[in-house]
Amino acid sequence: MSNLKVILDTNVILRSISRRSTFSVLLDKIYNGDFEVYVTNDILLEYEEKISDIFSKETAELVLGALTLLPNVKKVEVHFQLGLIRSDSDDNKFVDCAFAANSHYLVSNDRHFDALKQVDFPIINVISLEKFIDLIS
Repeated sequence: MSNLKVILDTNVILRSISRRSTFSVLLDKIYNGDFEVYVTNDILLEYEEKISDIFSKETAELVLGALTLLPNVKKVEVHFQLGLIRSDSDDNKFVDCAFAANSHYLVSNDRHFDALKQVDFPIINVISLEKFIDLIS
């Protein structure tokens, strides 16, 4: 297992679920333990809600069940709110998790995270799903 520590935005998980997706390799790499994924309870709840809405409740249960059992998926407790994303405050849970986990990357295709480029501290490295797949392949 690599020491690479990442946070995965919900849009990244959603794009990687279908076996027909070119991004399904992401879940394969997670299941193989190729890197560490950090989550919070709030992040897991959002994954569950969005996967249920777009796919099905059963799919959400399978994905979340697998994620919670994997040794390379780590749950962190966040004891602060940085509030760095103002355009979509719901995205702050991913930023706070990235900071708490001291992650290498926050993987997202959400443009709201572009606001982090203007922040001097803390430095949160946001990378697109496409670039992250290239990095881990």
